[in-house]
Amino acid sequence: MKIGFVSAILDGWDFPEVVAVAKAQGYGCVEVACWPGGPAERRYAGVSHIDVANLTPEKVLDIRGLLAESGIAISSLGFYPNPLDPVGGQAAIAHLHKVIDASAALDVNLVTTFIGRDQRLTIDENLKLMGKVWPEILKYAADKGVRIGIENCPMLFGAEQWPGGQNLFTTPAIWAQVFEMLDSPALGLNYDPSHFVWQMMDPIKPIYDFAEKLVHVHIKDIHVDRYRLDQVGIMAYPLEYMAPKLPGHGDINWGAFVSALDDVGYDGPVCIEVEDRAYESSPARILESLELSKRYIDQFII
Repeated sequence: MKIGFVSAILDGWDFPEVVAVAKAQGYGCVEVACWPGGPAERRYAGVSHIDVANLTPEKVLDIRGLLAESGIAISSLGFYPNPLDPVGGQAAIAHLHKVIDASAALDVNLVTTFIGRDQRLTIDENLKLMGKVWPEILKYAADKGVRIGIENCPMLFGAEQWPGGQNLFTTPAIWAQVFEMLDSPALGLNYDPSHFVWQMMDPIKPIYDFAEKLVHVHIKDIHVDRYRLDQVGIMAYPLEYMAPKLPGHGDINWGAFVSALDDVGYDGPVCIEVEDRAYESSPARILESLELSKRYIDQFII
């Protein structure tokens, strides 16, 4: 396994600076944020370290040269919109195509993203919608030799995503239906265990159940405030009782988690995703979060 980080936390750094941070801190790879230009629709969105819409052959050569010189790899190109959104879905899909093109051109051959969801529709209704929208996306990716890794974040944190959230791909039961309906070798799992913690689910068992689908892993911790949960209950907005944390600062048993990855023979990228507000007060604090996170995970991955 190669340890990396998700570049979205380095908003304001350019791509060479992101690569320099990775090299200086001993990382092996980076999941590169590739959002379109314009205002961010939410926290950590809107960050673009590679402008895929204007990626010329010359820029591809420059990026490849920088990576070769630094020894840093790109684990995937990351873009996490809502392709099933009734308003912005088509624009999201159009940009997703550009991310797929860039991933092929850079010989990364992996894109990490969301399935999406119409938050006002039921799960069954969204599965039908997905069945209409996603076959074309997967065919486009497969024709380019690119795999798609879907993250399991429910995108259901506050009132703006209520009632259903903005990503259908939330539980093993739904994953099984998605993989059956979208039976494509281009489709895989970008697994983030933190989302299972606040859903009161086992974050380790899915590694064994979906081992053959694992193409990318996020390392992010979650702390559930049990006192607050007792006050508001699981029907409350999740951010009322939980908070993302650096690995080792939350509730996940990372030794057991990495052991499970070893058990199933996973040897792909594991990318630290920093969303801990305690480490966002300054650029120095952000860099410290990446340093501390890698130092912690290093004890489990050699």
